[in-house]
Amino acid sequence: MSIVNSIRSQFVPITPEGYPFIGAFALVSLILFWVWTPLGWLGTLATAWCAYFFRDPPRVTPVRDGLVVSPADGRVSQVTTVAPPTELGLGDTPMTRVSIFMSVFDCHVNRSPVAGRIERIVYRPGKFLSADLDKASADNERNSLVIATATSRIAVVQIAGLVARRIVSFAREGQNIAAGDRFGMIRFGSRLDIYLPEGTAVLVAVGQTSLAGETVVADLRGSDSRAFRVG
Repeated sequence: MSIVNSIRSQFVPITPEGYPFIGAFALVSLILFWVWTPLGWLGTLATAWCAYFFRDPPRVTPVRDGLVVSPADGRVSQVTTVAPPTELGLGDTPMTRVSIFMSVFDCHVNRSPVAGRIERIVYRPGKFLSADLDKASADNERNSLVIATATSRIAVVQIAGLVARRIVSFAREGQNIAAGDRFGMIRFGSRLDIYLPEGTAVLVAVGQTSLAGETVVADLRGSDSRAFRVG
């Protein structure tokens, strides 16, 4: 391995969405150094935090029919059964919902939980309540993807939080997507909901930490698959 590649391997990639913010923080830091040196160092720390926030580390996604991987880094905040939002077009039959809360210290790049075709993308404006609240699923600004797999349809919903004010989507309707592919991000603290069909075996518990594209959160093949349990 060359010296250059060795150095690069020590740094986590930055998502392109973060460069304008990092540049702005760096510029302000230079101005603060001119005003008063201690303020400049505080700005430098803030710039370093901004770069850390917009990190986009590589992930190794487990591949097997039926597996549902986490779409986000964060803490599993809820596992419940509720009717999906009406805009998803999935009917009013209750589905299993797994909610993952992302703090400002988590990586905010979102990844597809399954492989399939994106049937629908629906953006809905709304409030900016704390993303950890149950009613945030219905009241907050959100962007939803309905993904058709070989055997079922699931939905993944990006929900803006108290601080987050910008949901970014990289996906488009009709696109084929692989499990673990990046489909968007939310700037600053927020939440992801996954809606799963009846009979899905949930393989995570409330309070558990997940990694986007790596942690297996459920198995669409049902309760017979509970032996396959990953972080």
